[in-house]
Amino acid sequence: MKRRTFLKSAAMAAAAGFTIVPRHVLGGDGVVPPSEKLNIAGIGIGGQGPVVLKDMAGENIGALVDVDHKKAAPVFKTYPKAEVFKDYRVMLDKLGKSIDAVVIATPDHMHAPISMAAMRAGKHVYCEKPMAHSIEEARVMTRFAKEQGLVTQMGQGGHASEGTRQIKEWLAAGAIGTVKEVHGWTDRPGTPKRPWWPQPAVVPAEAEAVPADLDWDMWLGAATPRPYHKAYHPFVWRGFFDFGTGALGDMAVHNLDPAFYALELGAPAAASAETGPLGKESYPAWQVITFEFAASGERGPLKIIWHDGGKTPEAPAELEDKYHLADNGIMFIGDKGVMVGGNQMGSPRLFPASRRKEFAEPAKTIPRSIGHRLEWVKACKEKRPEDAKAGFAYSGPFVEALLVGNLATRLQKRIEWDAANMRATNAPEAEGLIRKTYRKGFEL
Repeated sequence: MKRRTFLKSAAMAAAAGFTIVPRHVLGGDGVVPPSEKLNIAGIGIGGQGPVVLKDMAGENIGALVDVDHKKAAPVFKTYPKAEVFKDYRVMLDKLGKSIDAVVIATPDHMHAPISMAAMRAGKHVYCEKPMAHSIEEARVMTRFAKEQGLVTQMGQGGHASEGTRQIKEWLAAGAIGTVKEVHGWTDRPGTPKRPWWPQPAVVPAEAEAVPADLDWDMWLGAATPRPYHKAYHPFVWRGFFDFGTGALGDMAVHNLDPAFYALELGAPAAASAETGPLGKESYPAWQVITFEFAASGERGPLKIIWHDGGKTPEAPAELEDKYHLADNGIMFIGDKGVMVGGNQMGSPRLFPASRRKEFAEPAKTIPRSIGHRLEWVKACKEKRPEDAKAGFAYSGPFVEALLVGNLATRLQKRIEWDAANMRATNAPEAEGLIRKTYRKGFEL
């Protein structure tokens, strides 16, 4: 392209109100101008982080933050131009003006402090699931993101799936009649045949030497200080109260998502739990949590039952003898049939066989996603928070509702939940779990 033509096209673009130079001005659709790329910082990139960043490879990965540089070393090699840090606060101070958004994939207890620091700096946020470690955190994050007009997304990829949309369309079309009960389940934290992480987790009796490349104080972050031990890092932190949210926080955000989305559920009225023994500082090996939802609109009272640690719901009579429930799943029970699957488990399936024959699949009325992470990137560039469908506006209330179930487990009692005032009306002892305390320097 001649210089005169380039300047003329750029001037026309400016006059039309464009803030970036259009692709065609630079010579075709195959060229992506630097100004069209999102400048992203990855925070916590030794585990799930690189999986998320891989979907954003077309963007500019300008910074990488991890407290364990040995574990993160392969990711540093993948993005050699990115500036490397151990402290997200230092990164935000130094690169705050050049970073547009952050991807957070740390242990659960640091999701909120990092998200809030990033949003206070005006950055869009992609935060792995569960977005919060406490109920108050979920509420604060949701409110602040809305006030600031920032684009957010929780890492629940199945929310963008075909199966999740099908469930909502099929239920609206009366696939199983009136939904009476929903079951979700997972094999995590594991079974003897397939362990994921220890639960109940055992608090080590003695400390170990901190690995040379690990900043243990930064790993602890907002949590109460304790000596280092490999029982906490890497990955095995998930079962400890101080760091994780157990199997419910890990997998209910996936497997129960279709129910909250399709049935447009709000906060539960109550939650109760049947569990194995709690550890001294950790979640049990298994739990069955029952969430009670009051009637709303045309929907009557509803129970959602969560099973983990290898516990599964009893198969209803409508399921054929040859059909076996998978290790992870969701099942809707209605007065006209049963529906299993959806979300990350693929398309839903109706039972009994006679119901499949009777039901005509409805038209696809819900817009399909371009991809969970790609829709967040696109929404960030266009500054349209509503286009990130698992943004905090949706995921915050969802995670808040799930965490009421963890209150029932930790206190070993039925929790009567007052969402408007964010309190357990029958359990004042829950206050310290609903609203956490934070170490100085890591407050919300």
